Amino acid sequence: MIRTVRLLRSLSGAPLRRRVTAATNKVESFNRFSQWIGFGNRGVIADNDPIEQEKATEFNALLTNSAIFHNALDIAEIVRQLLEEGWGIDPEDLAHISSYLTEHINRFGEYSTHELGIQPEAYASKLDVDFTPLREQDLTAAVLDQAA
Repeated sequence: MIRTVRLLRSLSGAPLRRRVTAATNKVESFNRFSQWIGFGNRGVIADNDPIEQEKATEFNALLTNSAIFHNALDIAEIVRQLLEEGWGIDPEDLAHISSYLTEHINRFGEYSTHELGIQPEAYASKLDVDFTPLREQDLTAAVLDQAA
């Protein structure tokens, strides 16, 4: 009872509520970012093997933390460049920058062949495939099914 009353009194203070809300928002942002990174199979771990489940979870955590680290390095480099150009950076403003950025990440990769000098063949809009043998097989199978 005493702990409940103390907790209720502390939560009734606006500064503490703001801190709790800010911390909760950061955790939720991290979880959304982690789910975005681990997009395969909609985040569902389909394997019943606990070792494989742990591997999938750890791999997603590694990818998530690597992306966050890379984003933090990019943000730091941009801040350094702005400072070198004479811009004033307020630490309060930096506190509002998130490293959970996704706009610049291409999850599916970018595959380019122009550096190799390879030109793809022109797309042929007409598909020349003779489907007659397939139709004949379907008809033969249908006749055999009806006879049985």
